[in-house]
Amino acid sequence: MPRLTIDNRQVEVEQGATILDAADKLGVEIPTMCFLKGCEPSTSCMVCVVKVDGMNNLAPACATIAADGMRIQSNSDQVRQARKAALELLLSDHLGDCMGPCQTTCPARMNIPLMIRQIAAGKLADAIVTVKKDIALPAVLGRICPAPCEKSCRRAVFDEAVSICLLKRYVADVDLRSANPYLPQCSPKRGKRVAIIGAGPAGLAAAYYLQQDGFDCTLFDDHEQPGGMLRYALCSTGILPVSSNHPVCGTGVPPVCYNHQQAPPTPSEAADGAKLPRDVLDKEIALILKLGIEFRGQTPIGDALPMEDLRKDFHAVFVAVGELKPDAARAMGLEAGQNGIAVDAGTYQTNLPGVFAGGDAVRKRRLTVRAVADGKEAAASICQYLSGQTVTGPDKPFNTRIGKLKDGEIEVFLQGVSSTSRVTPAANDGGLSDKEARDEASRCLHCDCRKPQSCKLRRYAEQYDAKGTRYHAPRRLFTRQLQHPQTPATPGGLIYEPGKCIDCGICIQIAAHAGEKLGLTFVGRGFDVRVAVPFGRSIAEGLQKAAAQCAEACPTGALALTFDIDSGTT
Repeated sequence: MPRLTIDNRQVEVEQGATILDAADKLGVEIPTMCFLKGCEPSTSCMVCVVKVDGMNNLAPACATIAADGMRIQSNSDQVRQARKAALELLLSDHLGDCMGPCQTTCPARMNIPLMIRQIAAGKLADAIVTVKKDIALPAVLGRICPAPCEKSCRRAVFDEAVSICLLKRYVADVDLRSANPYLPQCSPKRGKRVAIIGAGPAGLAAAYYLQQDGFDCTLFDDHEQPGGMLRYALCSTGILPVSSNHPVCGTGVPPVCYNHQQAPPTPSEAADGAKLPRDVLDKEIALILKLGIEFRGQTPIGDALPMEDLRKDFHAVFVAVGELKPDAARAMGLEAGQNGIAVDAGTYQTNLPGVFAGGDAVRKRRLTVRAVADGKEAAASICQYLSGQTVTGPDKPFNTRIGKLKDGEIEVFLQGVSSTSRVTPAANDGGLSDKEARDEASRCLHCDCRKPQSCKLRRYAEQYDAKGTRYHAPRRLFTRQLQHPQTPATPGGLIYEPGKCIDCGICIQIAAHAGEKLGLTFVGRGFDVRVAVPFGRSIAEGLQKAAAQCAEACPTGALALTFDIDSGTT
């Protein structure tokens, strides 16, 4: 039995075993794209390369037979760079979006496509979990958000964008009206306390996510009630007023309005202000506080309660006080930046250790959705800080983009999608009914990948920091085959997107093993080679038995069940 060494660890394997087999036995992970146990290795992707002492070239671990005395390096700089280059070559020919354009445009990066599919399937309990994973105040934002996500919706190229904001509001409203609105489960207490200065959108969001992570949060605010400018709005900031008890500007805080010499609201601002009823704001804030968050109103941070005392009494501080002048920032011991408090753009850290800041306190653009996103992202950094990790900020998932569509491509996306126009709510309050929500959800083009979690190309691109734009190749036309029928093994049928195929040949072997009459094969030559059904026949004719196995084995989203593998929804 050959005995070899991988990364200075010895292992003994059976005769005929590969380096990949030996690594598996040691628990050493070697990435593979074009390999599947039970199939012949094709060595086409070269992502599994390793360095074998005495060999000039790197060797594919999936096909190199282990020999006695081999010494192998599986994770050296040379190996990692070679794998990165191989991944970037694959990405240069990859045609697809990991995340839908709507999700990448949303400041909170909410998984909008998944929410929409869950609404279409009637899975509203799942949909509110999806929404609140990234947005702490969805019923509020569903009424006042300017919907930047809708501006990037591909459907708008054909007729009108999907009503994403109203769908988000619908999910949140249904939840608020339920007997037991959704409350996320909190992790066990970690014995660390966080002070959050400012109970506006950013502060509330930060508390919502930190409390879930096991950190005890206390919200400090100089007003009597939480809500910040959602409750006590300045009339000309673009943040919509909730109350209308001031005869001039329509806000609830006349002295602030006069001190800032603000103009009365425009007719559109006044009309939009009515879209956010106070009871909706109160209910969403109450759900946040119900996680165990303490609120201390009428407690301004300053002479009576200095920042120094907060830093002594709490393990971390998040400053979310809204717009802040440079002198006020410096009075708190914080370095002032161009738009408020100076922070690291990726982590929200200030010049003071353990003190973070976000929302309108650090930026000029006063969008509630941006403030909510700041709170969520700052919470990730604070969690890292309190856990003793290197503070790197929130994860930035890898994404590839198709970009601007070419002539004829929007018609491909429209295949199998509802052709109805954008739904106009019939209710006086502007909300969607159950049927209207399902009808509107059925208009979504499903631009995102159907295998965003299980796609190996995406996972390894993140792991090796591969860039999808390193190598440039002419972009092919986006095509999609949807002819495969529904069967018990393939609910909804199979979808094939050739632009995502890496020509690994795994599906070809699976189809052959299953005894498919036509199956799949390679067609074309050189860089134009592609997997297809022989004789120009359809995917439905080629895969009559092995469709589900091929979809499961596909290392990218090229072959997938229309029934979404990763989310469990159509």
